Amino acid sequence: MAKKQFKSESKRLLDLMINSIYTHKEIFLRELISNASDAIDKLCFISLTDSNVGLSREDFKINLTLDKENRKIIIEDNGIGMDKEDLDKNLGTIASSGSYRFKQEMEKTDDVDIIGQFGVGFYSAFMVAEKVEVYTKKYGADTGYIWSSSGADGYTIKEAEKENAGSVVTLYIKADTENENYSEFLEQYRISELVKKYSDYIRYPVIMDMTQTKVKEGTEDSENPEYESVTEPQTLNSMIPIWQRPKKEVTEEEYEKFYHDKFMSFDKPAKIITTSVEGVVTYKALLYIPSKTPYDYYTKEYKKGLQLYSSGVLIMENCEELLPEHFRFVKGVVDSQDFSLNISREVLQHDHQLKTVAQTLEKKIKNELASMLKKDRETYESFFKEFGRQIKYGIVSDYGMHKDTLKDLLMFYSSNSEKMTTLAEYVDRMPEEQKYIYFATGENVTAISKLPQAEKVLSKGYELLYCTQDVDEFTIQSLMQYNEKQFKSVDSDDLGIEDENDSENTDTYDNVTKFVKDALGDKVSEVVASKKLISHPVCMTAKGGISFEMEKYFAAVQPEAGMKAQRCLELNMNHKAVEAMIKAIDTDEEKAKKYAQILYNQSLLIAGLPIDDPSEYADLVCSIME
Repeated sequence: MAKKQFKSESKRLLDLMINSIYTHKEIFLRELISNASDAIDKLCFISLTDSNVGLSREDFKINLTLDKENRKIIIEDNGIGMDKEDLDKNLGTIASSGSYRFKQEMEKTDDVDIIGQFGVGFYSAFMVAEKVEVYTKKYGADTGYIWSSSGADGYTIKEAEKENAGSVVTLYIKADTENENYSEFLEQYRISELVKKYSDYIRYPVIMDMTQTKVKEGTEDSENPEYESVTEPQTLNSMIPIWQRPKKEVTEEEYEKFYHDKFMSFDKPAKIITTSVEGVVTYKALLYIPSKTPYDYYTKEYKKGLQLYSSGVLIMENCEELLPEHFRFVKGVVDSQDFSLNISREVLQHDHQLKTVAQTLEKKIKNELASMLKKDRETYESFFKEFGRQIKYGIVSDYGMHKDTLKDLLMFYSSNSEKMTTLAEYVDRMPEEQKYIYFATGENVTAISKLPQAEKVLSKGYELLYCTQDVDEFTIQSLMQYNEKQFKSVDSDDLGIEDENDSENTDTYDNVTKFVKDALGDKVSEVVASKKLISHPVCMTAKGGISFEMEKYFAAVQPEAGMKAQRCLELNMNHKAVEAMIKAIDTDEEKAKKYAQILYNQSLLIAGLPIDDPSEYADLVCSIME
């Protein structure tokens, strides 16, 4: 029997198929099961109009057999099968796809969904097999055939007796090498795992004999039961994806079980989103908004993205392009027949379809979060506690291009209600005369509430937003305003609050501020008579574009940059401590300088900044006490 050469006449092409196209060797099982499913689809379609097929929808199946001793994997289907011409055309010509031709012929029939398109998936078998045999008989034919190949050196076809239509693909698994473990694919648990991972939603049952250890009958109640190994056929796939089932037929418990099993998440999802879209790209999606932050969420190890399926076959485990960064916490699946897959079905050939889906999903997720905020405030606040930082990062990222999408999802702790509030709620409560949205930054709510510079805003009865996360100030800077109301930090020179004493403060104490500036030198960039202090003697505020909270952030993540805020010391000229310093300027200049140093260090402590020299400060306080 003469060996035929592949019609592509390109050994290099087959080598490419085997060694370069597929990222993971385990993909071979997905491809062969998909091919078997395609073959069954064709015969199932014929059976709708041809009673001679003799098979109903429930009769079709795919059988897997492992022969560990002889290192063989056998995939058998009762689909349409192939004749000699088909074998030459589909297996003898690399990249010739009968499935694709069939799909073109039946493209107007909604019930037919052919997975394979390129005709190269079959050759992924050679990644793990040193030899492949296909024992097949086409429906309606009298003769069966055996196609056999050991790879790029060609193939043989010979006639063989076969009773029923269908194909049996036998893989002779390679021997293990120092760098490759091929024996793993002869283990039941591994094959079962791969079917569950890649082919769980193939529409026909994938059956394999599974060996399990069970208690012998009659020994269940014994103190020392006897065990036996039992081999029984088991269906490895669930066949119907949960997202393809009508929503009203799926219980909340089933949705949650799928979430726990598929994504190894053990929290109760805050929101379950189902969507079915028909249009430029037709797809179905099942999304989950977690209620708890994964332990690795803010690490490089965390993988964002949705699972991408094409007609129930897993194409990508984590398709990052389907989720914007600000919604990276969302888990779920997207399934569509419309994606343009590349030759290996591992990544997408064109990304415009992905972008279309991603844009639609972004709007859907945003709307669902907004709905949660409106209708289930408690759940949303719990969600925001876990993932609010990510929403804020989304506003800051990409030069603020997402801020209009995300701004209404933001929440901050409020001095007004002493709980979380949205920006819309804040603006609705603003008195008519209030010009700005006021905010203050600090390590925690308690520290912010005691900031001297916040006192004037609060004394006017104006609401104050407490910004306690390192990203907060960056978020507000990116927003700049909300509903035409600008943000104003309590550190600002002009708080927009009129005070009859302000004009006096700016001009009367120039000699005092100059004295203190000379006493402190380069420790501060400026000393001013404060317009905002009421009961406190002093505060330290930041000038320029960098705040103290930003300084702390950059010190943690980029210490080598040396980014510092410009320090401005503000003095309450009506406070007794400052009055004592002013009096000492004329009577005891050295003592006045000590007062200035103490006030400076106190301002650092209040601002949560480190004192330059704690020991020196302690000695200074003691010297005044003496």
